[in-house]
Amino acid sequence: MKLYKTFILALLTIMIVPAWTCQYGRIRSNENKSEKPDTAVVVGAERTGEYLSLLKGKRIALLSNQTGVVGAKHDKHTLDLMLELGLNVTTIFSPEHGFRGNADAGEHVKSSVDEKTGIPIASLYEGKSRMPSKETMDRFDVIVTDIQDVGLRFYTYYITMVNMMDAAAAYDKEFVVFDRPNPNGMYVDGPILDMNLKSGVGWLPITTVHGMTMGEIALMTNGEGWLKEGKKIKLTVIPCENYTHQTRYELPIAPSPNLPNMLSIYLYPSTCYFEGTPVSLGRGTDWPFQVYGHPDMKGYDFSFTPTSRPGAKTPPQMDKLCHGVDLHNLNAEDVIAKGMNLEYVIDAYNNLKIGDKFFTPFFDKLAGRTYIREMIQAGKSADEIRAMWQEDVKNFKEQRRPYLLYPE
Repeated sequence: MKLYKTFILALLTIMIVPAWTCQYGRIRSNENKSEKPDTAVVVGAERTGEYLSLLKGKRIALLSNQTGVVGAKHDKHTLDLMLELGLNVTTIFSPEHGFRGNADAGEHVKSSVDEKTGIPIASLYEGKSRMPSKETMDRFDVIVTDIQDVGLRFYTYYITMVNMMDAAAAYDKEFVVFDRPNPNGMYVDGPILDMNLKSGVGWLPITTVHGMTMGEIALMTNGEGWLKEGKKIKLTVIPCENYTHQTRYELPIAPSPNLPNMLSIYLYPSTCYFEGTPVSLGRGTDWPFQVYGHPDMKGYDFSFTPTSRPGAKTPPQMDKLCHGVDLHNLNAEDVIAKGMNLEYVIDAYNNLKIGDKFFTPFFDKLAGRTYIREMIQAGKSADEIRAMWQEDVKNFKEQRRPYLLYPE
């Protein structure tokens, strides 16, 4: 694997490990969905030869959740693998949705103990600060992150990682990222976040669809001085092997309760905006992020009723018959080709005809810019709005280039 020469290791105090081959992981071609061992994606956690000596003899905190799996059948957790290797994991950190991944979005998750190993789980979603205490930080020497992200600025896993990088900087801890592919890593789209709208669904000055892996985001955060007070940490990324940004990597485990399949992940950049409106995006149905509707929307043949269920205890429009649009049979490649598509939100806005009541303040936080809402209200088309952020996309792609670990 070739790294860009602009990676100045002494400045960034970053260590990038070389490629190493393993039989695990998977990649599926678009043509025949076949699996080829010699081209299978190898996730960072599986490349044990590259991090064992780095972590041996140190007290480790593992930031992970149900997506941290390894093995040909994806049936072993990275935690169990690390313990088998004789590594001393003293603390587990869990992001949004909890360590096992079954909590609602934003739900406060209490600290607990992992039943299988007895290792304490320090939830980062228990209090308001979402930062570990000094007592917790004193339990370990190095933080290891192994979480499957989906590549959106408003998806919270990268924010949790960056917060932990801030903690590492504050307490002089080493930081290691076991990298995983980005299922939306094949393109960059949307505006760069206006930092006046910084929130729990938008933390860094990046585009909505950033196209980067967690390892690349960590490198960029460290290199661009985005940590608190511009601090730098000792950062090591264990890259994937046989991955490029055009790889169609199918996630073996749902990253969160309401992203159950690849189509939901591909539609997520377009349909998540309904979170900032009264329109249901299918939470509480079999097709979250793959349908949209509202009880008062008219002229549609499709309807659905959101109900309470695990991961969606109180979904919007719960127990109400919603009329709208079914997207769950769309072709995945067609969805990818359209990128971040505002046509769905515009359609619902025009149909409901409720003006300002269509948007909540949360919409602007998701969008990252106020002009998206303003242009929708002004009757502009999706293409006209898209044209507004093309310069952001161009600039961001150039800015991120030194930190990319994989071919574009």
